[in-house]
Amino acid sequence: MTSKALAWKIRRHAIEMTHNSGASHIGSILSIADIVAVLYGDIMRTYPKDPRHDERDRFVLSKGHAGVAVYAALAECGFFEVDELDSYYSDGSRLSGHLSHYVPGVEVSTGSLGHGICIATGMAMAARLDHKKHRVFAVIGDGECNEGSVWETALFANHFSLSNLTVIIDHNKLQSLDSCKNTLSLIDLASKWRAFGWNVTEVDGHSHSELKHALSKNVLSDSPICVIAHTIKGKGVSFMENQILWHYRDPQGDLYEKAIEELEASIP
Repeated sequence: MTSKALAWKIRRHAIEMTHNSGASHIGSILSIADIVAVLYGDIMRTYPKDPRHDERDRFVLSKGHAGVAVYAALAECGFFEVDELDSYYSDGSRLSGHLSHYVPGVEVSTGSLGHGICIATGMAMAARLDHKKHRVFAVIGDGECNEGSVWETALFANHFSLSNLTVIIDHNKLQSLDSCKNTLSLIDLASKWRAFGWNVTEVDGHSHSELKHALSKNVLSDSPICVIAHTIKGKGVSFMENQILWHYRDPQGDLYEKAIEELEASIP
C-alpha cells in the first residue's frame, strides 16, 4: 500500500469512527493523516507481528487526542484486525479516545500535552546509552509548543546531541478554541527551534514527497531533527478545513454524508 493510499484510509476510518462513537478531534486527526501515513508507510521500521521487536523504530504521538490516525494506520498495517476499529471509544474497548498503550504498536499512552516529546527524548537517550540503532519519532502540536516542558526537552536533546530523535510539529495554526496567534503567538517557530540547536526543516505537511525527504535516513545531522509540517486542520474534507469548530465536533447527519461523499471522490 502506498503512503497516499494509507492516508486516504486513515481519513476514511476517522470519519466513520468519530461518527459512530460521537467522539471529537476529527480536525486534528485529519491534520496529521499524511504525516502518520508517511511514517508508517515509508519511513519507520515496524514489525506488525512482533510489535515489541527490539530493532523497531519508536513513535510517540504526543498530541494523543488525534490517536484515531494511529489506530487506523496500525490496523491497516496489520498490527490488529481492521474490524476492531468499529469498537473505538465504546465501553470495554482498548481503543480509547486518547491513544492507549494497550493497543499493539502503541509505545505509550498520551494525551497530557507537553509529555510525549519528553518521553520520546528519553527513549532516544536510552537508545544512545544502549548503543541501539533505532530511530525515535514524535509528533507534537503547534499549540502544544506553549508548554514549557517542550522547551526544556529541546534544550536537553540538543545538549546530548540526540541525532536519533526527530520531532515533527503539526503546524496547522489552530488550537482547541482559537488560533495559535490569538492564544499565545509562536511568532517564528523555526527560528526558535534553531536557536535551541536543532536541525530544522519546514515542509508542506500534506506533501508525501516533502515529508519522505525530510524524514529520510539520508538526512545527516549531529543534532536532533525538527520537521515543521505546515498543515491544514481538517484536511481532506472541505467544510472542516481551517474551521476551529471541528476540534470538538463530530460528523453527523448531512455533514457526515457530505464528508463521506468528498472522501469517496478523492480515492488515490
